[in-house]
Order: sequence, then structure tokens, then C-alpha cells
Amino acid sequence: MQVLIDNILYLVPVIAILGLVVMAIQGSWVRKQPKGNARMTEIATYIHEGALAFLNAEYRLLAIFVVIAGSALAVVSTMVPNTHWFIVVAFVIGAIFSAVAGNIGMRIATEANVRTAEAAKTSLSKALKVSFTGGTVMGLGVAGLAVFGLSVIFILLIKTHVLGMGEIDVTNVNHMIIVLEALAGFSLGAESIALFARVGGGIYTKAADVGADLVGKVEAGIPEDDPRNPATIADNVGDNVGDVAGMGADLFGSYVATVLAAMVLGVYVVRDMGGAGVYEDNFGGLATLLLPLVISALGIIFSMIATKFIKVSDDGKEAEVQSALNKGNWGSIIMTAVACYFLIDWMLPEMLTMNFFQDADKSATPFASINVFYAVLVGLGVGGGISWMTEYYTGLGKKPVMDIVRNSNTGAGTNIIAGLSVGMISTFGPIILFAAAIYASYEFAGFYGVAIAACAMMATTAMQLAIDAFGPIADNAGGIAEMCELPEEVRERTDILDSVGNTTAAIGKGFAIASAALTALALFAAYVTMTGIDGINIFKADVLATLFVGAMVPVVFSALAMKSVGKAAMEMVKEVRRQFKEIPGIMEGTGQPEYSKCVDISTKAALKEMMLPGAITIVSPLIIGFTLGAEPLGSYMAGVTVSGVLWAIFQNNAGGAWDNAKKSFEAGVEIDGEMTYKGSEAHKAAVTGDTVGDPFKDTSGPSMNILIKLTCLIGLVIAPLLAVGEGHGHASNNSHDETSKSNVEIRMTTTETFELNNK
Repeated sequence: MQVLIDNILYLVPVIAILGLVVMAIQGSWVRKQPKGNARMTEIATYIHEGALAFLNAEYRLLAIFVVIAGSALAVVSTMVPNTHWFIVVAFVIGAIFSAVAGNIGMRIATEANVRTAEAAKTSLSKALKVSFTGGTVMGLGVAGLAVFGLSVIFILLIKTHVLGMGEIDVTNVNHMIIVLEALAGFSLGAESIALFARVGGGIYTKAADVGADLVGKVEAGIPEDDPRNPATIADNVGDNVGDVAGMGADLFGSYVATVLAAMVLGVYVVRDMGGAGVYEDNFGGLATLLLPLVISALGIIFSMIATKFIKVSDDGKEAEVQSALNKGNWGSIIMTAVACYFLIDWMLPEMLTMNFFQDADKSATPFASINVFYAVLVGLGVGGGISWMTEYYTGLGKKPVMDIVRNSNTGAGTNIIAGLSVGMISTFGPIILFAAAIYASYEFAGFYGVAIAACAMMATTAMQLAIDAFGPIADNAGGIAEMCELPEEVRERTDILDSVGNTTAAIGKGFAIASAALTALALFAAYVTMTGIDGINIFKADVLATLFVGAMVPVVFSALAMKSVGKAAMEMVKEVRRQFKEIPGIMEGTGQPEYSKCVDISTKAALKEMMLPGAITIVSPLIIGFTLGAEPLGSYMAGVTVSGVLWAIFQNNAGGAWDNAKKSFEAGVEIDGEMTYKGSEAHKAAVTGDTVGDPFKDTSGPSMNILIKLTCLIGLVIAPLLAVGEGHGHASNNSHDETSKSNVEIRMTTTETFELNNK
């Protein structure tokens, strides 16, 4: 049996390394592609250097944050017997891995953009291959680093004496909770970096985009990505900062947090089935913990295979490109589903027993482990369903977007009203889907089922990120083609990719929202279980009060992000106007704009403005938890999660619909029997609507994901301290059958013996 345990345990990081090797090979292939003429290389260098300058400045600030936060975490680790100092080491590693994942994505995106533009001179299929391969590098980098980091730290914790506890008994809930508490530091480090990458990146990209559009399109009447616009380089840098590095850090955090939550809940499945000496499986008691790790590893393999499904003809159009990407996406999902059936049948015992909250009859009734597979199907269904709904509300030619187009004919006011309406109504379907998924996965396999559903959805992250990251690469390629005045057919091909990329970006944001929602629920379930609280009673004054406070935080967070974009955009507009006025020959094409000035404005604004929202996210749950206790903090987490998911869906879909309404005019659209084009009054109204929608979909909306996850993760990290403070132990379980009680001794590093009641 030990050989079987070690084989599956060590196979997970091996698969992660395989993903990273394939990433390196594909990255090398992209770099070998031709970069085009000198002007193309010059523009690409501006974008590449601007992007890395922002990342380097951001990481210098975050290094200070990691030192401060790590020191605070070290202090906390000394306050609770069941929290080990190794959590600080894991925290630093998680932060570094998240930063590296973002850096990999940023570098390949800013190298693939010019090569995509050059490939577009040959054919659409070659341009798609270059841009999608660049996206694949990002996807495999994020997934590979996440699985490698989690699995290697887990192996280190249970196979060595780093925790000072001697031999780890994997069926002893108290031993394993100490292990997973240390592992939680890795997730906390990843999410902390993701917070600032998402917020800072979102402020950067939209300050540049809004400033470039307001002066360039509306005032000067020049096209998007026109080289005469001083903000155009900053705008193209922003596409990578927000939609590549930001999205990568976001999904890296979700990936890690989901697996962690499932592993924590897997420990309690072992406890509910009798614990040490009673529970048995083919993996020495590790099956329920290893399952989420193995599912994630298999997702990497199937994502790599599914990339081979993505092919188009040389003269394909938007529909063919979108269809090819859908084949890759659904291919990875279907292969993951089939593999999970056999995996669960092989790894888990035939029958499972677990605690269903305040349901004694169901808790005492064993159920078939195939129910866990049904939870997997629920998670995969949520991923597919949210993608379809997002595409419907934001896709070109779809009814919601066409409603905004028609309302643009009567001015900017009606355009904005229509966009707000689309965003609000778009919350209905996803929320019903989430509610059904929560209910179904819980009925199938309890809180463990909810966490496994989230793991299954996140398993194909490598493919999801590849599809999502290809969009900004194609967008940049189109910008380079415009700035370098490449032939019309080149711009037509990049426009096709950009149009599809705009839809996949919206779908990717929808997937990120779904992942954040299910991840938060899994973390919340782990928090409730670990603190041992009996429930969250909203008839208690402090619990009800913190529920309202939690619901308010996403609204205030969104306001701060939007305000930051507005302030930075004003500075950008002033700078662009100054250059148009003071630098002779810009509009005639003979004067050289000062691109670096605009890049500096976005960089400084992003770094300055991301601090307050970040502080609110991190400090608020700590204050509530340490002053009011576990139950009010749980209520606060619930308020943040529900409100945050609603605001994320609303802002993402409203912004995406406004964006594609504007693009409809650029291609030409029929309104009341007449064709309307770019430059019309209706188009100007649509540009105004898109300007409002930009920070919705690229700044405040995506930031909700990190707010939700990090809030719940901080709660999970401090859960042992709150459990001790309220008289609960890790092993507390008030509704569990009395026959499972046993006294467990844990030998701590101080040689002091703690007697814990393991229920």
C-alpha cells in the first residue's frame, strides 16, 4: 500500500513539472517566430518595457508587504498551539509563486503580440496559432506552479519532521489540521499578491484606456491605437497588466484556495468515518485529501491535449475561431469528467459517511462514493453554464448588446441606462445556477461535495487561461498593426481575433467570478467546520450587524476602485491634451508623442491607489474576528461573498455589453432599417457608454473576485485562534454520533502534551 500511496503522491508534482516543461517549449517556439520590421519591433519594445516597468515597481512594493504580513503571521502562529511557524514559509513561497506566474504571463504576452501581427501577414490560422500558444504558456505556467507548489509543500509537511511532531498520522484529524494550516499560508500568499495585481492592474489599464478614448476618439476623432495618440502605448501596456498578469494571479489564487479547502474538508470526512484505526482506504487514509490534488493534475494533462483541437482555416471568420476555442474548452471539460469517474471509483471507499449540518439522519446514513462524481459534474456544469450566460449577455449580435446599440441612437444617456439594465438582469441566471449548484453538490456529498465541485471547475484552468490570455495578445497585435500602418488584410485578421478575444475575455471574467464564488463557499465551509461553531444565527445583534457590514464592503470597494480610475484618467486626459497642444506636428504625423509620460501616469496612479482597497480587504476580517469572534466573522464573510458575487456579475456583464455595443458600430450595424457606422452620433454615444463600462469590467468588477476569496481565506487562517478563543477545538463536531468519540494526544514541539477531544 505504501508504494501505491507514494506513487500517486509523487505523481502530482511530476505532472506539474511536465506542464511547466511544455510551457517552456511552447514559449521557446513563440520566441522563434519572426517579429516583423523595425517599426513593429520598436512599438513592441515600448509595450514590453512599459509592462515590465510596472510589474517591477509593483513587486518592490509588494515585497515590503510580504515582509510585514509574514511577520504578523509569525506572531499569530505563536498564539495558537495548532498553528505552526512553517505557515510563514509557505506564505512567502505562495507570494513568490503568484508573482512568478504573473511575470511569466506578462513576458510571453508582450513577446507574442508583435509576432502575432507578423503572422497575420500570412494567414488567420498562423496568427491564431501564435497568439493562442502565447496564451497556453500563461495557462500552463499558472496551473503548473499552483499544483507544484501545493503538492511539494504537502509532501514536505507529511514526509519530513519539519513540523517537529515526529511521524505524521494522516488519519488523525488534529495532526492533519496542523499540516493544512501550514499549507494555508501558501494560499494566503498567493491571494495577497493577486489582490494587488488585480486592483493595481485594473486601475492602470483603465486609466490609460479611458484617457486614450476620451481625447483620441471623442475629441480628436482619431482611431483606436493611432500612433498619434500619446496614451496608446500605455493603453496597450494596460491590456497586459490587467487582463494577463491580473487574471493570471486571480485564477492562480482560486486554483490554490479551492484545492486547499477541499483538502481541509477531506480531513473531516476521515474524522466523520471514525478516524485513526477505523477509516481505511487504498491510500493509507489520504484518499479524500489527495483527490482534489489529483483532479487538478489531470486537468493540466487534458488542457494540454485539448489545445490540439484548436485549428481554423486560413480565411476563417469570427464564428470559426470561436467554435475552435469552444472545442478546446469543452474537450478539456469532457475528458476531465470521464477521468474523474474512474479516479473517484479507484481512490475513494465504496461507501462514505460524513456530517451533514444539523441533519442527524443523513449524517448517520452512508452513501455511495459515486455521489462525489455527481458533485464533479455539477462543478463542470457551472463552469460551462456561466460561460454560456456571459457570452449571451456580452456577445456581438446578441439581443442584450443589440438593445444597447438601439438605445445609442437617442444619445449617451439612454445607452448608459440600457447598459445598466443589461448588467442588472444578467445576475439572474448565474445566481440561480450557483444556488442550484450549491444545493445539489451539498445534497450529493455535503460540504466536501461543494469543495470538489469547485475543484472540478478549476481543473481546466490551464485551458481557460489560454483562451482568456489569447485575447489581449490579439488586441495588442491589432494595435501594433494600426500603429505601424500594416496592410489592410493584416488589420482585418487581427480584428477578427480581437473581436473573438473580447468575447473570450468577458467569458474568462465570468469563469473567474464562478471560480471565486465556489472557492469562497468551499473556504467558508472549511471555516465553519474548523471553528466548530454551531451555525450563524442572524437573530444575534452582532451577527446581523456584521452581515450588513459585509454586504456593504464590495460596494465601497467598487467605489474606491472606480474613483481611482477617474482620478488617474483625468491626469491622463490633461497630459494627452497638453501634448496635442504643445508638441507640434502630432496630428500631422510628423511630431513624436511622449509615450513614456502617459505610462508613468498610469504606473504611479495604480501603485498609489491600490493600497486603500487592499488594506480594507485584509484588515476588516481581522478586526471583526478578533473583537467579535468566530460567528460574527462568519456572518461578515457571508455578506461579502453574496454581495461581491452580485456586484462582480453586474459590473462584468454591463461593461462587456457596452464594449461590444461600441464595436458593433465600428463594424457597421443596422438600426431601424438604416446602417450606422463609426463616427455617427450613435457611435459617439456608444463610446461614452464604453468609457463608463471600462472600469466596470476591468477594474472594480474583477477585483470583487479577490475580495471574496481573500476575506474567506483570512477567516480560515485565523480559524484555529477563534476556535480556541470560543472553546471549540479543531475536532469539535456537535452533531456527530457519540460512538466516534476518542481521546487523541498530540505531541507538540515543546514536548508538551495536549489532550484534545476528537469528535
